[in-house]
Order: sequence, then C-alpha cells, then structure tokens
Amino acid sequence: MRQSLFSAYVRMTVGYPVVAGLLVALLFGLALLYAPDFRLDASSDSLVLENDNDLAYYRTVTDRYGSEEFIVVTYTPDGDLFSDETLARLGALKAALLDVDIIASVTTILDVPLIQSPPMSLTEVAQGTRTLLDPGTDREMAREEFLNSPLYRNLLVSPDGSTTAIQGTLTAAPELEALLTQRNALRRQAANGALSAAQQAELTSVSARYDELSAQRQTAITEGIEQIREIMGGYRDEAELFLGGVPMIASDMIDFVRSDIELFSGVVGVLLILLLALAFRRLRWVVLPAAICTIVVLTMVGLLGLMEWPVTVVSSNFTALTLIITLSLTVHLVVRHLELHAEHPDAKQRWLVTETLRSKLAPSIFTTLTTIVSFASLIIADIRPVIDFGLMMVCGVALAFVITFLLYPAALTLLKPGTPSIGQRDVTAHVTQGFAGAIERFGGLTLAVYAVVLVTAVIGITRLGVENRFIDYFKPSTEIYQGMVQIDKKLGGTTPLDVIINAPQDFLDEQAAFAEEFGDALGSGGLSADSYWYNSYELETVQAIHDYLDALPETGKVLSLATTMDMMTQLNGGEQLSNFILSIMYNRLPADIKSILIDPYMSDDGNQVRFSIRVIDSDSNLRRDALLKKIRSDLTEQFDLQPEQLRLSGLLVLYNNVLQSLFDSQIKTMGTVFVVIALMLAVLFRSIPLALIGVVPTLFAAASILGLMGWLGIPLDIMTITIAAITIGIGVDNTIHYTHRFVEELTGDGPARGDYWAAMRNTHGSVGRAIYYTSITVTVGFSILALSNFVPIMYFGLFTGLAMLLALIANLTLLPLLFAVIKPIRVPDAD
Repeated sequence: MRQSLFSAYVRMTVGYPVVAGLLVALLFGLALLYAPDFRLDASSDSLVLENDNDLAYYRTVTDRYGSEEFIVVTYTPDGDLFSDETLARLGALKAALLDVDIIASVTTILDVPLIQSPPMSLTEVAQGTRTLLDPGTDREMAREEFLNSPLYRNLLVSPDGSTTAIQGTLTAAPELEALLTQRNALRRQAANGALSAAQQAELTSVSARYDELSAQRQTAITEGIEQIREIMGGYRDEAELFLGGVPMIASDMIDFVRSDIELFSGVVGVLLILLLALAFRRLRWVVLPAAICTIVVLTMVGLLGLMEWPVTVVSSNFTALTLIITLSLTVHLVVRHLELHAEHPDAKQRWLVTETLRSKLAPSIFTTLTTIVSFASLIIADIRPVIDFGLMMVCGVALAFVITFLLYPAALTLLKPGTPSIGQRDVTAHVTQGFAGAIERFGGLTLAVYAVVLVTAVIGITRLGVENRFIDYFKPSTEIYQGMVQIDKKLGGTTPLDVIINAPQDFLDEQAAFAEEFGDALGSGGLSADSYWYNSYELETVQAIHDYLDALPETGKVLSLATTMDMMTQLNGGEQLSNFILSIMYNRLPADIKSILIDPYMSDDGNQVRFSIRVIDSDSNLRRDALLKKIRSDLTEQFDLQPEQLRLSGLLVLYNNVLQSLFDSQIKTMGTVFVVIALMLAVLFRSIPLALIGVVPTLFAAASILGLMGWLGIPLDIMTITIAAITIGIGVDNTIHYTHRFVEELTGDGPARGDYWAAMRNTHGSVGRAIYYTSITVTVGFSILALSNFVPIMYFGLFTGLAMLLALIANLTLLPLLFAVIKPIRVPDAD
C-alpha cells in the first residue's frame, strides 16, 4: 500500500512535472487574488482569554457606567500653564483636534466646571457653573482648584501644575458595539452546545459583519492618529507633548506588526539566500529553495486573506517561521540529492529525484506532523492570540509540506543533473565529524555536563515567573513607552481597575419583598431613603474604602462617589451632607454635572457603587495578582463586606488573568507536545526506547531555555510561552532525520552494520550536514526577530534561536551518545 502510494506520487511529480508545476501555479495565483484582503489586528479583543467570566462582567460594567474610547495628549508648556499665551495655544490645539474625523469631543482645563474659583453654593451650581475662561473666573483661584480639587488633581493637571491632559473622545460606533454584544451572546450559546442551525448561520453572518466594520473602524482610527500626530507637531516648539490611550497603542502596535512582517520577511529572506549560497555554491540550490519559500509565504498570506483571518502581534512572525520551516524541508532534500549525486555521478536526473524522495518523504511526513502537533498544542492555551498563532502555523506547516513536495521534484526533474558538488573539503562535514569524535572520546564527561546543565535548568525553571509590566513590552524609544511613563508620573496612572461593590443580598431581598407587598402605595422616600449606598451613613463607608484604595502605593488616581461628596461638601460650606441635602442634590444637579460626578460611580438605584482606579503600570514593584488579592482580602475583612458583594473589573484584571494562565498553559502545551510526539516517534520507529530517547535532545533544549529565563528574571509572556512547544516541535525534526539515517546505517548492509560508533560517524557525515545547515538557518532566522519594536517578540526570537542551537548540539552529541550507551536498536541477524 505504502509503495503504491509512493509510486503514484512519483508519477504525478516526476512523471508529469509540468502538471505538478501548474497545480502549484494555480494555487499560488488564487492566493494572490485574496492577498489584498490580508489584515492586521491589535485590538484589546485580541489580547484576552477565551471564555473569561471577568471579560463578560467587564462588558456589563462598561454598559452600565459607560466606557468611551479616548486618546490623551499630555501638554507641558515651556512657560506657565495658566498664562494667557498657553491657554490660547491650548484652545487652538483643542479646535484642531475637533477637526479630526474620529474625535467627537475634546475635554481640557478650559472646559470643565469650576466651583471654587470663586466658591459657589449648591443653589448657584444648580443654575450653572463657570469655566476657566469665563469673565467671572479668578485665574489664581482656578489654579489652586485644579491643583487641589479631589476630581481634577493628578488627573487633569499634574501635582506640580506643569502638565495638563487633553482628552479626545472618539466617535461612537453603535452598530459595532451592538454586533459585538450579539456575537458574544451567540458564542456563549455555542459554547454551551445550544445553537440551532439558524443561529449558527446568524453567528457566521454577525461575525463577518463585525470583522468588516472592525477593520473599517481600525483604519479610521489609524488615519486619525496620524492626523493628531501631525497636529501635535505644530505645537512642539513651545511645549512637550506625548500621545497616549488604548486606541493609540492599538494603532502603533499594528504599525509594529506591519513593519515586523516586512522587515522579517525581507531580512530573513536575504540572509537565508546568503546562507544557501555559502552552503551549496550553485545557483539552482539558491534559486529553487528561495522560490519555494516565497511561494509558500505569499500563498499563506492569500489564504489568511481568503479566510478573513487577521494577524495579531503574537502571530506577526508567521512569515519568518513559515520561511524557516519551508527552508528546512528543502535543505534536507537538497543535501540528500547532492549525496546521491556524489555517490552516483552518472545517474539520470529522474533517478536522483526519485531516490531523494524515497529517502526523505517518510521522515519529512513525520517531521511535518510533529511540527504541526507542536503548534496545535498552543490551541489549549486558552489565550486568543496564542490560539490563532497555533492554528495559523498548523496551516502554514501543512502548506509548506504540500508545495515543497510538489514543486521541488517537478522543477528539478526539468533540469539536467550537472556535476557533483560535494567534496572532501566540505567545512560542514569537518564540524559535524568533530562532534562525533568528541563524544566518542569523552562520552562520560559529555553526559556529566548535560546532567549538570539539566539540574541547573530545573532550578531556573522553579524561579520562572509570569508577572511583567505592560510598559516593558515596548522599547523606551517608542511613544507608547514615553506616553505611559508621562501619564504614570504626572497624571494619575495608566491601567484602569474598577472595584464594584453591591448592596448586601439580604438588603436586596428585603427591598424586593417590600416592593412586592406594598408596591407604590407608600410612595418613595427618595434615593437617600430607598437605596443602600446613597445615604449619609453608608457614604462614610464609601469614603473609608476610597481612602484605603487611594493609600495603596500601586494606585494613582482614585475616583468614586467619595470624590463627588468631597466636592458637594465644599458647595455646602464645608458642612457634612444630611440625607435631606443628598436628596435635593441628586434631584437638582444639572444633567451635565450629574453625568460627571454621580453616574460613573453609582447605579441608578443606588445599590451599587464603583471605584475607578488608575494603577501605576511603570512601578517596578507592581505585582498585579498580589494587588488584586490584597484588595479583595482587605475590603472583606476591614469593611465587613461579604465576598459576593465585591467584584474587581477592568483591563488590569483581564490582563492579570492572561498572565496567571501562562503557567498552566505552559505545562499543558509542553505536556501535550511531549506525549504526542513520543507516540508519533514510537509509531515511526516501532520502538518505545527510541521514541523516549528521541524527545530527550529537544526537551533538554526547551528546559534549558526556560531555566535560563528563570535565572535571568525574564517572565513568561504571551510570546515566550510558545518557545518550549515550538522548540520541541521543530527541534525534533532533526531528531527524526538523524535517527532515521542512523537506523539505516546500523541495520543496513554497509560497513557500519552493528557498530554504533561507525553508524554515528557516517550519520554525522551525511544527514548531520543537513541538520547543521537547517539549524544554523533556523537560528539566524529566529535571531532576526530581535529587531522587533515589540519586546516579547524580541525575546521570543533570541531565546527560540538559542533553543534551536542547543537542540542542534544535543542532536549531534546527546542523541547518538544515548544510542551508543543504551543500544535501543536491534540489529537483525545476517542471512
């Protein structure tokens, strides 16, 4: 059966090379039609956990209290912030920002209501407020109000009065938000297995429409951010400006992804061509592999466009990885072809191509499958961008195998054999034979060194952490980094955290029972009488909780109902607010004031309060998980709250959930890869001992890298979590090729039959050269990722490249040494 399938494959590619070439050309042409639909995505949706309950609650909170998208421009003038000249320039900057299509409104110190410049009473506020440029405003009193106001200090104006924040609210996207809500509801039903055929069709339609509008929205935001930067450029002569905000970060990250793809594809392509030229020194062995790699990558781009599958910051290196994996396949074919040509210089080209395929098809199938398994294991990580990355690479690896094993034999069959090009002076052969001689002479010492390194690596793994700062994902030279530092230091922090506290359940039950029994018969006593939190007694608790949160060293600006009460107390002449005054204030405050001071911090029924916190992300002592646990524990213990009353939400919680899942994801992905690949090796070599030995070299390389990260204090992140699985998946490819050839040498009819050391020397001199070439190209290819502006990708490239190098050394030393010591291969008796 296997032979008949191979014969059919050879007939199709070697027998009809033009037909095979046309099939590839047709696939390539169709892919190019959809390449323009290829798109990038750096939205917050692409950096969350799948099925995260906190994400669903976060969306509930934003629906209730509002969460408009906005950008922040920090403005530090050369002179006095409150001078006429500076305020005039702020006004001009505001007007220019309002002309940007994506900006719906702009809030500055020129626009917000002032109540202490000079002081106003509650009655006066009900009639209207003044702003900074109004004729009746005292400029110096306004300065003091901005610096001391519980609402404005450390939020709109820095504590030293030198910097102000300009907030630009983006235009609303109601259809996009409605589609998101609808899509998520359908997805939850699908996860529970409760989706009908009609609902499945609806989910497909809604998802497609959402993706379409999301892409249009992101394009509009990116263009708007560019306009804003141009506007800011006109004000840098007399002030220091930085741009911040989630939309700006998402836009810049898309630019990083785009530049990374262009840079990595170009630089990796050029370097791989140079390596091919140095290794093989013949035009055909440079052009053919390079052409195959190019066709595979561009076809993959078209496939992603066809599937409307956006690339995120995590999957942005798919082009470099696809190039590397495709090149690895072609190099093994080239090296085997050259070996056969050197052994049979007069052979026909078709015979050389057929025998190359006969020797390399089976191990290449298994190396492709093991690589697919390594990437497929990332699906269980439960992190959306990591899942997408794994699935994309599964498609990329499969595509690389199909195109390589169609185009390589088809193209080569049409060429003449030429002259043999492997000589005795091959430098690579001397390097690989040097490894063989070293372990044959110093086998015991080699094993001892590996044991010491492994123990050190295991200790390092125990030191591995997941806590990392989002700001550290970007280089200090980027505007994202600089803007976050400026906002952290002067304007109250960058990362949002919400503390939501509900009324006790027994109060809600009593309230519901009372309403059911009496209805509206007794009328309403007003919010201060009917609600749990909006009364003079419980507002003291709100104030105490606010003070506790504000005193935490990790928090910057804290806003809550306590902030509102501070300002209202000022309006009440400094006297405490009675329930009567609270009721009047709630009913008589102007809608615009109420929307600023009350609506964001309390539900309409007064039974839920929200504390809005900004966390200092640039704080080197920040430990998110410990902070969240401390807040939960302290609030329940110190303020007599029931655990079910309390809920933490916000981007900090979502990001922390991703970080805390990394350990579990790392264990699951490594475990899955190890078990599945061991089973595949057992099937391939029909030997459990060979399978267990086969996973040792790459497992050692992966463990060494994780241990090194632990010793260096570099935490796991959404990129480095993939290193171990990829190292095992790609590194074991060389193990398969080496073991396959080693078994042939040991059990064949040649002079190395039954002699483990002779089989090792022969294998090092043949397939060892291909392993050397592919590993060096893979190492160099991954190392190019160190040029990325996104630090996790930089670490990913450096450590994965180093892991590939360690896997190469282990495959050429530890693997054959274990073979020689354990002797797992049975040599059949001679006839």
